[in-house]
Amino acid sequence: MVDITEIYIHWYAGRSKSALAASLGVDRKTVRKYLAPAEASGIIPGGPPMSEADWAGLIEGWFPGLVDRRLRQVTWSDIDQHRDYIKDLLGTVTVSTIHQRLRDEHKLKVSISSFRRWVHATLPDELSRSQVTVLRDEVEPGEEAQIDYGFLGQWTNPRTGKRHRVWAFVMVLPCSRHMFVRPVLNLDQHTWTEAHVAAFRYFDGVPRRLVPDNLKTGVDKPDLYDPKINKAYAELATHYGALVDPARASKPKDKPRVE
Repeated sequence: MVDITEIYIHWYAGRSKSALAASLGVDRKTVRKYLAPAEASGIIPGGPPMSEADWAGLIEGWFPGLVDRRLRQVTWSDIDQHRDYIKDLLGTVTVSTIHQRLRDEHKLKVSISSFRRWVHATLPDELSRSQVTVLRDEVEPGEEAQIDYGFLGQWTNPRTGKRHRVWAFVMVLPCSRHMFVRPVLNLDQHTWTEAHVAAFRYFDGVPRRLVPDNLKTGVDKPDLYDPKINKAYAELATHYGALVDPARASKPKDKPRVE
């Protein structure tokens, strides 16, 4: 839930109504509704310091019939559908990573601020346990590389004016924590293969085992005991003398370094 006071504090600090709505996960019409009395009173952002208590007093005067200043997020019901998935990932990856995966893989349209509030409000026990550091088995040098894609954001090509989704191909060596990152615009087979070759060149060597996520560019059929590796990826691994050992679907603990 969001206290209406938050809307005023963010607005008074200079945030636009659109940015404020996106950050707090509140509809823009709701933002305009609650800010209208302040604007009508001549209050403008950047004025004399205002405490939370000051705003609370003004809100009670502007909205005398308001019993509860908290706004329940309309998006929370959308997040609730993924409760088990979130609980399984907490403690393994960051809240930001979980939000990104839900956004990219499950098309969840919720801001990171709203998602964090949902996690803190509905899964406080799991969140507190996720702060505990767990020692993991060390990986021998040259033994393994963990590989995944991560969404970076939108980019506008200055020549064409076309907007593109930009991804990061990431390969991490668990022992040294050395990382290779390559921004890409496509997630096709050619890009996947080319990025691997560039990573091997960067590291000046090839690890014995490649642990990718279960992406179609690498794995055709996820399976715990007998995953079916994409033909082109298998040929790449054979050429370099590496073993492809995909992480289990929805099991980030299999590749925690790259996560």
